[in-house]
Amino acid sequence: MKRWKQTVKELYGYVLSVVVFVCVLALFVTGILFFSKKADARGADTLRDAIRRASVQCYAIEGRYPPSVDYLEENYGILIDRDKYDVFYSGFASNFMPDITVNLHEQ
Repeated sequence: MKRWKQTVKELYGYVLSVVVFVCVLALFVTGILFFSKKADARGADTLRDAIRRASVQCYAIEGRYPPSVDYLEENYGILIDRDKYDVFYSGFASNFMPDITVNLHEQ
């Protein structure tokens, strides 16, 4: 009888260890996913600011805002990860600041 009760206690200890490990692992993965989404959102903000700065630089140098984001990529060194971000660039006229929107790409 004594030996059987020790085995049940050992089994309970193993099960408890596995449950605690799975809970800690789940919390770790959840934290990584949360911070990954935060980093992606920050990346979108950073890209929008970079496009805006390059547009203003283009206006200061050339006297007009760039006609498209492709122009900024070719002439001002802007790098856009098209698989990760959707960039919407809409200019009303060459002397008005364009509307720049950067969103995370939906997958």
